[in-house]
Amino acid sequence: MGDRWQVEVDRSVCIGSAQCVHQDPDRFRLDSAMQSHPAEPETDANERILAAAEGCPVEAIMITLLGSGEPVFPPEE
Repeated sequence: MGDRWQVEVDRSVCIGSAQCVHQDPDRFRLDSAMQSHPAEPETDANERILAAAEGCPVEAIMITLLGSGEPVFPPEE
């Protein structure tokens, strides 16, 4: 069985660029305030989700391993 991720968007940082929606429209949505949120906060690990997080111009998307909370993105420095 593969990894499971917890996906969160920091709405205080999100600028509504919609880059995540363009990268993975099945897993990210914009709400009426034009801010992103994950369609499913708990999901299987997926390269498109990671690419969406990496492409966010303000790094508003956080991905952690479900259960352990270990960061996937952004990586710990």
